[in-house]
Amino acid sequence: MNWHEHLLSLLGSPSPAVQIAAIIAGTFILEDLTTALVALAVSQGMLTDVTALTGLYLGVALGDMGLYGLGRLATRYQRLERLVQARRRAAAGDWLKRHTVLAVFWSRFVPGLRLPTYTACGFLRVPFDRFAPSAVAATLLWTSLLFAAVLLFGHLVFSYLGQWRWLGAIVTLVAVAVLVRFARPRIPSGGQT
Repeated sequence: MNWHEHLLSLLGSPSPAVQIAAIIAGTFILEDLTTALVALAVSQGMLTDVTALTGLYLGVALGDMGLYGLGRLATRYQRLERLVQARRRAAAGDWLKRHTVLAVFWSRFVPGLRLPTYTACGFLRVPFDRFAPSAVAATLLWTSLLFAAVLLFGHLVFSYLGQWRWLGAIVTLVAVAVLVRFARPRIPSGGQT
């Protein structure tokens, strides 16, 4: 059984606590796909929107704080700090400290930027009290928009496609995965700066 099949089976649980725990775990694996699966499950009446959004917000926010924490943990290893010149590290840290909200929001909405940006915030010692509110606000906005879009589309698919509804749901999930995959910025190789 694949993780997403296991997630769907847990979403069918009568216990909201099990549903929330499953959603949180799913966001640690693939958060956008989990958001889409959960929205489709809500459109089918498998769980409430309050339970769904509680699990999604908690899971995504915990994952974001975890990325920051990994960056912060990396500062304990001097070998890692030596990979980036002190002057460049200081300049990047100063920029991130001045533009935390912009950097966090930008990275939340551009696929592929969240992991390096959030870990860099930790590594470059952006104050947690500046990072965390920005990350939570960006999470609330992004997750709500994606959830609402898939929920609306899910209602339409399940209402109009009848017996073909699950094919429509699969096409929706594949479309989300493809969009996320190909929307990632292309980073040139060869060390260009």
